[in-house]
Amino acid sequence: MAKVKVESVDTTPDGVLTVGEKKIVLPRTSASVGNDGLSVSRLLADGDVVSLDPGFTNTASCQSAITYIDGGAGILRYRGYPIEQLAKRSSFLEVAYLLIYGELPDASTLESFIRAVHRHRLLHEDFKAFFTAFPHRGHPMAILQAGVAGLATYYEDTLDPRDRTQLDTALVLLLAKVPTMISYIAKRAAGLPLLYPDSQRSYTEDFIRMTFGMPYQAYDIDPAIVRALDMLLILHADHEQNCSTSTVRLVGSSQANLYASVAAGVGALAGPLHGGANEAVLRMLNQIRDTGEPVQSYVDKVKSKVEGVRLMGFGHRVYKNYDPRAALVKETAHDVLSRLGKRDELLDIAMELEDIALNDDYFKERKLYPNVDFYTGLIYSAMGFPTKMFTPLFALGRLPGWIAQYVEMTEDPSTKIGRPRQVYVGSTERDYVLLRQRSARVID
Repeated sequence: MAKVKVESVDTTPDGVLTVGEKKIVLPRTSASVGNDGLSVSRLLADGDVVSLDPGFTNTASCQSAITYIDGGAGILRYRGYPIEQLAKRSSFLEVAYLLIYGELPDASTLESFIRAVHRHRLLHEDFKAFFTAFPHRGHPMAILQAGVAGLATYYEDTLDPRDRTQLDTALVLLLAKVPTMISYIAKRAAGLPLLYPDSQRSYTEDFIRMTFGMPYQAYDIDPAIVRALDMLLILHADHEQNCSTSTVRLVGSSQANLYASVAAGVGALAGPLHGGANEAVLRMLNQIRDTGEPVQSYVDKVKSKVEGVRLMGFGHRVYKNYDPRAALVKETAHDVLSRLGKRDELLDIAMELEDIALNDDYFKERKLYPNVDFYTGLIYSAMGFPTKMFTPLFALGRLPGWIAQYVEMTEDPSTKIGRPRQVYVGSTERDYVLLRQRSARVID
């Protein structure tokens, strides 16, 4: 087998891969900030090998100008703007515009964008009948995925991703209708009447009203609670090429419409390793509370790797420092619980758990810091959202990022239909054996 090695070349910024006696130039693509990329597109043609990278942990599938992450330094920026500034100063729809169109809008542009979204928040009555026909106890993400995909059947003049007018309409429809759909999922699960959207209220405020309000009652919402949820949506709006975003891009690379691509992203987010982390944190905190186990004892079990005992909400695939979103969420958790007049025992446990872990060499050496999910579930729970609605809330927040990544992909002339390679490790060629000649196999 040929030995493969990568070596740098002093006279060129490109890389060189040595495969046996062959030297293959790997053209370098420079990043504006962060890691450069080396193209491996000629490996198969020039070296008769392919790159092998399970989970694509070291493979860039695209060039993107949307989100920048430096996991070591704890940096997250949308279109160059630090997440801390956007979370504290911007609104969710303003951030959505920024992600999709690349720049912060002026006042009149933002007003027009918000007005367009508000105008489309009603669900078509026929679609509403379809969407509310799912079992009320069905998995919220399964219902949401089907609903997002089903929108394509009602808006057939918005399906061509190569027509920017159609694409702009489709993205507004998704931003408008997904919060209505999520609120209806929550209401039906609780057996409560559905509400129509109110265009006089802000995007996030009306989402809260439709989720918790009743048709025969006035529903006043503390602006601080609205702002808290708006900020949580901003913090989740995009996160580079994660599993669900990569799924949106892969499906969209076939020129599938925006609805189908986002529905695929919803499906990816539904997995417990992606969108269910905040639910797992809440289960862990409830377990500690209900058993009465001291927090230090639980941490000791984590360090001893006791079976079934895990520290949820710590560590991140990308961040090897304190997740910049986690500090903002922690601060918000205190404010929300105070506003709601609650002193949450789970928050006390979470804070003690964080304090112990941050001062323990075991966790520091492994760079296990709180991530955005650690306090998020506590806030959602305090606001009244049932646990099974946490992941749909994540989907609502991530929606602008999915849209922005899809739009960027469709406008990138280098986009090709996604078609990963594989390293085949199965049987070599063998001849067919007649049924009567095959040996018996015992199946347990």
